[in-house]
Amino acid sequence: MISGHLQIKNGMYYVVLSYMTSDGKRKQPWFPTGLSEKGNKRKAEELLNKYRKEFVPPVEVYESDLSPDMLFADYMEMWLEIIKTSITPVTFSSYTFMVKKKIAPYFRKLGVTLRQLEARHIQKFYIHELKTISASSVVHEHANIHKALKYAVKIDLIPNNPSDKVEKPKKDKYIAEYYTQQDLQKFFEVTKDHPYGLIFQFTAFYGLRRGEAVGLKWSAIDFERNTFTIRHTVTVVRNNGKNELIKADRAKTKSSLRTLPLADVFKEKLLKLKEQQKHNKELCGDCYNKEFEEYVFVDAIGNLFHPNNVSDSFRKLLAKNGLKHIRFHDLRHSCASLLLDRGVEMKAVQEWLGHSDIGTTANIYSHLEFKSKIASANAISDVLDIPV
Repeated sequence: MISGHLQIKNGMYYVVLSYMTSDGKRKQPWFPTGLSEKGNKRKAEELLNKYRKEFVPPVEVYESDLSPDMLFADYMEMWLEIIKTSITPVTFSSYTFMVKKKIAPYFRKLGVTLRQLEARHIQKFYIHELKTISASSVVHEHANIHKALKYAVKIDLIPNNPSDKVEKPKKDKYIAEYYTQQDLQKFFEVTKDHPYGLIFQFTAFYGLRRGEAVGLKWSAIDFERNTFTIRHTVTVVRNNGKNELIKADRAKTKSSLRTLPLADVFKEKLLKLKEQQKHNKELCGDCYNKEFEEYVFVDAIGNLFHPNNVSDSFRKLLAKNGLKHIRFHDLRHSCASLLLDRGVEMKAVQEWLGHSDIGTTANIYSHLEFKSKIASANAISDVLDIPV
C-alpha cells in the first residue's frame, strides 16, 4: 500500500508519497500539485488520494543486475530506469521514445552485447537512421547512447566509450519560420472571436512557450503594477501510451522565470475574462470544474486548455483563414522577429524570451538582425569611394 501526505513548500501544496523498495529502503517521491496553500486544502487532499491509488513504483534497477554480456538493447532500457528519477518527466518521455522506438529495436535485431559493441556498430546505426530522419534527430540519439555508455564506463562495465570514436552527423542549422508584421496583424484580426483567441494573441505578443501560456495563473498577474510573471508551466508527455499533463512550478531554465509588463490591451482582455469566468462558475454551479480555477486559460465549464488542443486549433485556424502554415511555437519566433525588426537589441530579446544565454538567441535569430548589417554596409560606404 502506498502511503502519503501533503507538504507545503513556498506556499504551494506538494504530494509526498512513501513506499518500500524490494531491498527494504523507503522512497518518498514529491509531486507538485500546482495548488497554492490558500483555500485549496480539499482539492490537494483529493489529488493526494488520486496519486496514492494510481502511483506505480518504478522498477528498481541495481548495478548488480547489469552485465557486460547483456544485450546492448537491454542495457539501454535498464539505463532508462536508472536515470528516471534524476531528469524531468518531459526529458524522460523524450529519452524513452528514442530508446524504445529507435535504438533498442535496431540493436536487439543486431544481437550485439554491451561488451561486443564497437564504434562501427553505432556508426552503421546512424547511417541507417539518416535515411528516414534528420541529422539533428540523429544527434539527439547520439546524446542518449553516449550518456548511457558513459555510465557503463563509470561503473566499470566496459573500459571505454565506443561512441567517442563515432563520427556523428553535423546538426542541421535551424532557420525558424516566422510571421511578418503584416502576417501578425492579420493573425490578430482572425483570432479576435476564436475560443482560443486570447491565448493565441498572448503567446504571439509575448513570445511565450506553449507550456508557459497554458500554465499562466491568475496569481501570477499583478493588475496594480501591470506585470505578470512566468513561474508555472503545463506540458504534456507520452507515458505508457497515454498523454499525461505535467503541471509544475518551474520553467524550462532559470532564465525562463521572468516578469513582463502587462500591456493595456491585454489587461483589459484579462479583466474581462476574469469576470466571464466568475459568471460561468455561477451559471454552471456544481458542473463547473474547480480543479483548474487558478488557471487563466480554461473553457466555459472550467476545463484547462489542453496543450495539444491549443496546437491543433491553431493549425486549423491558419488553414481556414488562408494564413501561412507555421507551428504554434513559431509565434515565439515571430515575436522575436518583430522585436529585432524594430531595432530592439539582441540582449533585450534574450531577456524577453527567457533564453538562458545570449548565444542561444543569437544562434536562432542572427539572420533576422538585418538592420545592423545595413548599418555596417552604410558605414563602409561612407569611408570608401567605390568607382561606378
